Formats: sequence, structure tokens, C-alpha cells
Amino acid sequence: MNYMPGTASLIEDIDKKHLVLLRDGRTLIGFLRSIDQFANLVLHQTVERIHVGKKYGDIPRGIFIVRGENVVLLGEIDLEKENDTVLQQVSIEEILEEQRLQQQAKQEMEKAKTQALKLRGLSIPRVDMLDEY
Repeated sequence: MNYMPGTASLIEDIDKKHLVLLRDGRTLIGFLRSIDQFANLVLHQTVERIHVGKKYGDIPRGIFIVRGENVVLLGEIDLEKENDTVLQQVSIEEILEEQRLQQQAKQEMEKAKTQALKLRGLSIPRVDMLDEY
């Protein structure tokens, strides 16, 4: 087997099912149809998978183009082991509601933490106030 540098090594993975983790935390699952020198991806029959606890839901997205700089992780899915999971699949509406509740609880916890620090005379700079380097 010859070694191919960079994204050229992914040519063998064309038309195989992949999981893609994006920089914003989203998870996509679809068939890799195309890739270029910048690692831009074209995924076909794509679903966005949302995990909350031991449940997950899939939102159909169709054809999805992903800019290479947004890809954190790309991995092939073993089709034989794809259904061997301890996670429970639920409806789209149910997983979106669970996700909303999880995000709400996280915001409340952050607010309580900020309030506790403020009472002690400390503060955490907001992310949007930090300088970008």
C-alpha cells in the first residue's frame, strides 16, 4: 500500500459511511461523496445526530457540504457494528426537547456559578469580551 499525503489518503474512503464531528459540536453521519485538497467534504444521505444522556435522535439533512476547517474528527463507520449500541433512539421532537432542557440546566448552573464568584468579589471574563489572538 502506497502512502498518500494529506487529504489524498481519503480517496479510498469515498462512498463509505462516515461520522464527522464539527468544530461547533455537531455530529454528522453520511456517505462521503467528495473531498478536495482543503479537506472540504460532501456528504450524502446525511443525518445530524444529537446525543443527550443515553438517548439519541437523527435529523435528516440530505446533502451536506462541510468546509474542511470545521472538521474536528472524521471516521469511517463499521456497518456491521453500527446497530450495536447501548443508546436508545428516540423521535426528533423528543431529543430536541431533551437537548433544550439540558442546555437550560447548563445555563442555570453557569449563572449560579457566576453569582457565587461575584459574591466573593471575583469575576470570569465573558468569552465574547476576550481578545482573539
